[in-house]
Amino acid sequence: MRILGREDVRTALADLDSTVIDLVRNAYVLHSQGKSDLPFSTFLRPLHRSDSRIIALPAYLGGPAPVMGLKWISSFPENVNRGMQRASSLCILNDLESGYPLALMEGSQISAVRTAAGAALASGLLNAGREVRTIGLVGCGTINNQVVHFLTQVHEGLETILLQDAFPERAKVFAEELAAEYPGIEFKAVTLGQALSADTVSIATTDSSYWLDLADHPNRPDGQVILHLSLRDLSVASVLGAANVTDDADHAIREQTSLHKAEQQAGHRRFVTAEIGALLDGTAELPAARTVVFAPFGLGVLDLAVAEAVLNLAEKRGLGTEVDGFDPGSHKVTSNLAGSAA
Repeated sequence: MRILGREDVRTALADLDSTVIDLVRNAYVLHSQGKSDLPFSTFLRPLHRSDSRIIALPAYLGGPAPVMGLKWISSFPENVNRGMQRASSLCILNDLESGYPLALMEGSQISAVRTAAGAALASGLLNAGREVRTIGLVGCGTINNQVVHFLTQVHEGLETILLQDAFPERAKVFAEELAAEYPGIEFKAVTLGQALSADTVSIATTDSSYWLDLADHPNRPDGQVILHLSLRDLSVASVLGAANVTDDADHAIREQTSLHKAEQQAGHRRFVTAEIGALLDGTAELPAARTVVFAPFGLGVLDLAVAEAVLNLAEKRGLGTEVDGFDPGSHKVTSNLAGSAA
């Protein structure tokens, strides 16, 4: 089995940068076409930490290069206050013939990259050719850092990015860091209302209190696209007042997401206009609404598609370490087991 640590994965992802959006697009389409097996994810919550969780996401993705495995990701928000990353993750890939493990790799970077690439893909699709000049970021952490990276690839006319965070000083520091990395774009630390005035807004926070009501911010532009990546920020009224696009309704409308809360209140899920895979393969039409919210649950097939590409590149470049002893050993049948039951 090949083990890929943090630096191995970072090196591979840097080389794959231009292909990640295509990997995510293909995975969405294959899933939409029924070429995947995606059991519901399992949530593990420690009894003493109700805000924390570890999620297991098993998945199989078919198509020309099938892949099977597991994403195991934790979210412990209090880590941020200790100067640590909120999330950590592992990806395990299995051989499709034997089921034996092929690779174990650090997965938080893969998770962040595929989340951001999916958000950028959705922004390009849902803006339907409209030029996006301003982006608003609500939450100044790892995910929105990656979102900026991919949105700048999708929206070439981007001029200004407005940053808001529950801790204003964090937004100021984040703006300075991004300005140094993207000198052609203006970055401003702003209020929430100002961030929500952008053409497209990416929401990626650690809050889970459904605190944000879009009706409180009426000066948002027509046709605004909101990338609701953290899934539990928007109020039920905000969900019901928008056209909603997700990655898989059955997965996204559960576990007390904003979409799930909306279903519980409305008694139906007709507020979901389309799934992104159907929009990409042309079997559904783009929503025409004042506000379009993209709320992806985060399908394990996306992580596996990117992880498979990381593994392939790692094998070519000799990244990581090959370790023996992760198979069950040779097959031996004892005479008792081989004998007749008679």
